[in-house]
This record gives sequence, structure tokens and C-alpha cells, in this order.
Amino acid sequence: MRAVITGGAGFLGSHLCDYLLARDWEVLAIDNLVTGAETNVRHLASNSRFKIMRCDISQRFDVAGPIDYVLNFASPASPIDYLRLPIETLHVGAYGTHNALELALAKGASFLQASTSECYGDPQFSPQTESYWGNVNPIGPRGVYDEAKRYGEAIVMAYHRKHGVDTRIVRIFNTYGPRMRLNDGRALPNFVFQALTGKPITVYGTGQQTRSFCYVSDLIEGIYRLMPSSEHEPVNIGNPEETTILEFAERIRMLLGARMPIIFEPLPQDDPKQRCPDISKARRLLNWEPKVNLEEGLRLTLDAFKKQYAENHGHAIPPDLATASSFSSQVIPSI
Repeated sequence: MRAVITGGAGFLGSHLCDYLLARDWEVLAIDNLVTGAETNVRHLASNSRFKIMRCDISQRFDVAGPIDYVLNFASPASPIDYLRLPIETLHVGAYGTHNALELALAKGASFLQASTSECYGDPQFSPQTESYWGNVNPIGPRGVYDEAKRYGEAIVMAYHRKHGVDTRIVRIFNTYGPRMRLNDGRALPNFVFQALTGKPITVYGTGQQTRSFCYVSDLIEGIYRLMPSSEHEPVNIGNPEETTILEFAERIRMLLGARMPIIFEPLPQDDPKQRCPDISKARRLLNWEPKVNLEEGLRLTLDAFKKQYAENHGHAIPPDLATASSFSSQVIPSI
């Protein structure tokens, strides 16, 4: 089997490359490296079944040879990135998804679209089921990402209905793990970066807004189970256990042994108050649910962040934070 993964050098795309290669697939990763990083796939350089092509899929592109699957993960995904790159985010969601679908159509390949829980916007119902159409502000600052992904779902379904392309859509909820960029605008890397650099940890609003955090290996397993299914409409993949952002910040601070204060800033416009997936469909169709609990996932992620910090700064984390991954001596509050 041969897969093309757009956004293959990104956080999720690179983990998907690893997963498929471990199952004897051939993988071509395509990435323009605007938000992805070659370091995420550098360990694959010696693998003869892996290749990477630097390309902006918003422009027409072609791939030689047969393809069994196109997996479209190309898009800025963090608030810092899509607010900095609003036009590029819209372009890759529209033109990029169109071009990736054209490749799948030309090759007779199956297609999977990486969509997002942002399609639900600031939801009026929780947990969110796939049948909920969402509450999105199309002209707000987050609209460039939300509407790009909603359009992506629409064009995927159009190619399925009109051209018979064998398509899948996964709605990804908050996911964390190694290879996230420190300080990338999402809660976990922001909190860790602030703690490691001795800055106050910033929580927006009152911190009572909720998120549901899924470890990356669980997400990738869910996507892999979706690929051979016959389900063409969206499927939520995420962890249904909710925590408030304030509780999450306090947990990160404690696990890092950090003593800096938590400060509060105004809530950004259209920031969702509640985000929690209903995964009944994934349980029923894919026999999938997350297995990695938050304690274990955070231990693995914090170890990776410490290594990333040391590589970027040329020295290890400060001595008073050296026990960041020592869970045995910490009391972990329930969330």
C-alpha cells in the first residue's frame, strides 16, 4: 500500500507517517514546511519506503506512480499560525483540499480529510455529535480556520457524491503529544513553555471553559481504523473526558514543579466555552476509544518538551524543574 500524506511533516502528519511505515506502507509526505518541520520526519530519512516532497498543495501538483490513499493533513492548526496566515489557511482549506481530491480522483485512490472540532464553533450543545451543524462566526478571527475546514468537508462530500471518490472525514478534537511546537498557541505547549521559561502561566477568561485532550497515539489509531471503513460522513475522534483550562494549567504547573503564578487575560473572540466529543459513532463503527490516560500522556509529552527545550536552548531545563516527569512523588488531582 502506498499513501500520500499532505502536511506530512506536521505534528499529526508525522505521527501518521510513522504509523503507516510501521505497517509496511510506502509513504510520500508532502509539506511546504510553513508550520511543519523537517525535524519531525528526520528519523525516517534512512527508510527506503519513505520520501518527502516540499510542495504547497494550494498550487496544482502531481505525484508519479500508483497511490492507494491520500490523507489530507495540510493546514495551519494552532491559533498563532492561522491568525498569522489567514489567507494561506483559507487557500489550503479550499484550493489545497481540491487539489488533493483531484489527485485521489486521478489515481483511483481513497481519500481521508483531516477536519476538526472547530467545525462546531462555540457549541450550544455538549457533548458534540456529528449531526450538530455548529455555531460558527464566519467573519470572526477564527473564521479563517473554521470555515476552511467546513468548506473542506463540503468539497470532500461533493467529490464523493459526484465523482464517486471513496472518502472519509475525521473531526479531530484537541490532541497533544511529542512534536508539538513549544508556545504554538495551544494550551498545553503554551503552559509548558511559560513554565520552562519562568513566566506566569496565562489562562484566558475565567479558565472555566473546557477542553478534552486526546493523546496522539490514540488519535492516530482511530484514524487508521476509519480508513478501511465504509463510513463517508464525519466521525469524531477525541477523548470525551473534559477538564477546565484552569484545572489543566494547575496540573501542568504541578507536574513541572513550577512555582510561577497563574494570571488571567481576556478571553479571545469566539473562543469555545465547551469542547467535548460524543464518540458513540467511533465506538460503534470502529470499535475505538482512547486508551492513554492524561497522566501517562502528559508524562510522555513533558519528557519530549524537555528534550526539545534543551535542544533549542543548548542547556537542560532549570534545576528546580528537573523533576518534571517524576509522577511518583506528585499528588495528581482528579479532573
